[in-house]
Amino acid sequence: MLRWTRAWSLPLRGLGPCCLSSSRVPVAPSSSGRSGVEPRSVLLSYKLLDGEATRPALVFLHGLFGSKTNFNSIAKALAHQTGRRPELVERLIAVDISPVETTPSSSFPSYMAAMRAVDIPDEVPRSSARKLADEQLSTVIQDMAERQFLLTNLVEVDGRFVWRVNLEALAQHVDKILAFPPRPESYPGPTLFLLGGNSQYVRPSHHAEIRRLFPQAQMQTVPNAGHWIHADCPQDFVAAIRGFLA
Repeated sequence: MLRWTRAWSLPLRGLGPCCLSSSRVPVAPSSSGRSGVEPRSVLLSYKLLDGEATRPALVFLHGLFGSKTNFNSIAKALAHQTGRRPELVERLIAVDISPVETTPSSSFPSYMAAMRAVDIPDEVPRSSARKLADEQLSTVIQDMAERQFLLTNLVEVDGRFVWRVNLEALAQHVDKILAFPPRPESYPGPTLFLLGGNSQYVRPSHHAEIRRLFPQAQMQTVPNAGHWIHADCPQDFVAAIRGFLA
């Protein structure tokens, strides 16, 4: 997101306890600093990037393994190049995702299983920890760019390396996360569906539902990009968004 205005702490009601023992590299402890198996709050932090107050909003919502850190350079570039800041929302950009259930085409379950299996000894240097994690993830995830993106979630807390994302909650509810609820109403505003040329997340069979829910939708494909277009082809990503907003 281009403008982050306040911090929220949302309890994971209904998600059940996070059993750290089932993950060799645990998830980060709760914001209260208490350790153990209690559900931890999800902190949504917001960062302000200046733009022209008279321009409409440009808002980014990232995926399961994303964070504001992943989008920092892209957000800054777009804020600078478009002069937009979030005050009002006028249009929508969906990046390589469909308004349908994505479970059959998603690699997230295997990613989460691989991340939970990573084993890193305590008190190792950060460079060694990342190398160990990368080597272990490579047995399941062959694409180096995808591994490097996932490794942005590996953080050091009190001499131990932990996963920033709550893998236990995500793994327990991944089917619900990847589902899309039926919606009779549509969004009438201008909409861009930006697709990765090497991704299977948006398929031709999805187009009819996209057109129903987003009557003004246009689709654009970024060649040689996978699901994480902003990471694979950042310049093409920014150019496509600038073109849509022009």
